[in-house]
Amino acid sequence: MVVSPGPRPAAGGRPERWWRRLGRLGTTGEIGVRFFTLAVLRWMALVGQTFTILVVHFSLGIELPMLWLVPALLLTLAVNVGVQVRGTPTARLGARQTFFLTLFDVLQLTFLLFVTGGVQNPFTVLLVLPVGLAAATLDRAPTAILTAVALAAIGFMAAIPMELPWLDGGLRLPALYLFAAWLALSLTVVLVAVYVCQLASEARRHALALSALQLALAREQELSALGGQAAAAAHLLGTPLATINVIAKELVRELPATSPLLEDASELLLQARRCRETLASLGSGQRDAAHAAFTRAPLSGLLATIAETCRIEPVTIDIVVDVEPGLEEPRVVLAPELRHSIANLVDNAVRFARTRVDITVAVAHAGIAVEIADDGPGFTPEVLDWLGEPYLSTRRAEGGLGLGVFIAKTLLARTGASMHFANRDKLSHREEGAVVRIVWPSGALEMLGRESADDG
Repeated sequence: MVVSPGPRPAAGGRPERWWRRLGRLGTTGEIGVRFFTLAVLRWMALVGQTFTILVVHFSLGIELPMLWLVPALLLTLAVNVGVQVRGTPTARLGARQTFFLTLFDVLQLTFLLFVTGGVQNPFTVLLVLPVGLAAATLDRAPTAILTAVALAAIGFMAAIPMELPWLDGGLRLPALYLFAAWLALSLTVVLVAVYVCQLASEARRHALALSALQLALAREQELSALGGQAAAAAHLLGTPLATINVIAKELVRELPATSPLLEDASELLLQARRCRETLASLGSGQRDAAHAAFTRAPLSGLLATIAETCRIEPVTIDIVVDVEPGLEEPRVVLAPELRHSIANLVDNAVRFARTRVDITVAVAHAGIAVEIADDGPGFTPEVLDWLGEPYLSTRRAEGGLGLGVFIAKTLLARTGASMHFANRDKLSHREEGAVVRIVWPSGALEMLGRESADDG
């Protein structure tokens, strides 16, 4: 089982380049910033800028270039009003709108800072805010562009420093201080952008993966509900079919042997019996499926059933049970999360195996362990520590999203199990291949049975 990360494929199966993603910014609906949140932040920024300028100019008596500052504030006011008029509190802004509004904020704040001393102005640290907002809400490409714009703005203000307005006129700080301020601000902007962007990206990936997990479980519930409807339909159709069967019997018995309708009546009776048998088996099968989640069976039996469904020629699947003296093989509840997760792991092992897959069940006083090993190429070292994370796959060309191991790990965690990944050559095995080890502490599977019964 070899897994490696990669960019999400485009429609043609090839990785999508960042400039193409930037070109379609706002057209996919991937990112949606709540309008009310962004509007409140923008109005707070405008009020804060206006309040600061008024206090410094009138209360502290520091002469500010109001002829430059007031138009910038009025322009921001006009933009905020325009955004407020066009949006609704419950709407969500697309990535394109968020990008350009944040770009405007960076440029407007740069202008205010430039005419009031540039990097000498202690308020230059506010440039970190729009960059952090972009990193939290936008993809990497637009975030990189906004970060580059902010860095260029800081460099411009450091290269062409204006006088810092002061009580007794303008103030110019030493060049060494300007260099240090430029360096500190630049590093802060870059670190905040990288850190917040990485956190936001991981949060979005996990949210999408959990959504996929919920969809998979919802699909199983829908199939179960559909089975219940089929059983109900079989019950309701039983009476009409019984009536048809009785009438067909009477027709066959009463029609003379020379009647042209005898053959049709016999065929009708035969088909009615077949329908009754089909509906009877359907109802019985659905009743069995309804109770499957609460039925206990040996763990090796569950694994054998899964192995039979996942078997692909020429790969063979061997199951070995190792029970410590004084213990018995556990009988586990066939919960959906248990079947789905183990089947996913066995299917992965079969697909990457060359000739065989070995499944070992070890029952000890400390707990129960299931080891799934294949003789394939094994895990690559660079991704071994990342296994279990969403969107980590080598089968993207086949349409895989890399969610199988993540979903299996999440479902097994709900049963109290932990998963461990390794290569066979690292575990004193002679053969190559990958090993997935699932470990339940003592009593965890019994607790799963009680929880399933409580849920029912």
